Amino acid sequence: MDRIVLKQNLEEMKKNLSNLEKVLNISQMKYLIDNLEKQTEDASFWQNKNKTKEVFSVLNDLKEKLENYETLKKELDNLELIFELSEIEEDSINEADSIVLNFSKIYDSLETELLLSDKTDRNNCILEIHSGAGGTESLDWSMMLYRMYTMYASKHKYKIKVLDYLEGDEVGIKSASLLIEGPYAYGYLKSESGVHRLIRLSPFDSDHARHTTFASILVTPEITDDIDIIINDQDIRVDVFHSSGAGGQGVNTTDSAVRITHFPSKIVVTCQNERSQIQNKETALKVLKSRLYQIELEKRKKEIDSLLNKSQIAFGSQIRTYTFHPYSLVKDHRTGYETSQINRVMDGELDEFISSYLKYSKEN
Repeated sequence: MDRIVLKQNLEEMKKNLSNLEKVLNISQMKYLIDNLEKQTEDASFWQNKNKTKEVFSVLNDLKEKLENYETLKKELDNLELIFELSEIEEDSINEADSIVLNFSKIYDSLETELLLSDKTDRNNCILEIHSGAGGTESLDWSMMLYRMYTMYASKHKYKIKVLDYLEGDEVGIKSASLLIEGPYAYGYLKSESGVHRLIRLSPFDSDHARHTTFASILVTPEITDDIDIIINDQDIRVDVFHSSGAGGQGVNTTDSAVRITHFPSKIVVTCQNERSQIQNKETALKVLKSRLYQIELEKRKKEIDSLLNKSQIAFGSQIRTYTFHPYSLVKDHRTGYETSQINRVMDGELDEFISSYLKYSKEN
């Protein structure tokens, strides 16, 4: 990195930091942090668990943004010090490269977070996987997607809780439902809702022919107690059945699994991984509320139904295609973003796809 390139990087970083200061409103952010911290010092604050959880969630989020902003400022100062040197040694060049890389990484992350402004973006999310057209191939593809999303969640230090897990007859899974807990889990993963298409040489075909198969993903926000979704008793049917499957450790094998059918929307949700029937019912109701809220939020029930309708999980409805043969490529058909690093994507490296979708959604 010569002095000209170094100056260009400095100017770009100054511009980005200036824009960030305006968007974040640093003085207001510091005021909010002080105000929320004072609230936690009040004895009555701890009496309301839901409020306590919400305040700490907001407080931690603000502190993290402020900390990242302060880090960006320090990196900019460090680069300016290097630029002021009369001679730039090789060690300084390496340090400058590292500073620019770190600045870009933190800035891009903050920029993406600032695109998450919807009411439920900060919520946990419920991610459902449903196999589609393609038989055994589709069951295996659903398992591959299950692995991809659990790896993504782990990389981002999200907690994962299996709510429902239905194995395929021979391989893979027919469906699965995951509760993913962490800051902005829904905001990031909402981009994944839709049909995902796989093209590869099938390991299940004796002729090793190329196959195309599909699976659908539905992501809804976990509904917190401050969002009022009313479910009337006469609108649902609650069935209990025998727990089974490999959906988690210590699955209760008594008749504790719960299936709830919501008649007006025709939504069916199940939960079998809690230790008691009561806990399974509570969790299933939470999933149902999330689904109902999603329908109300989007006001496009047909679109939601199409994601759940197995006949629609097929060619022409995909949002993303994962091609393993005759070349390696993952392409998002909404944003146009693509990468040949398919193995990294299948290992949960989805940040570029998510960032591209959030920017696309904001512009459209």
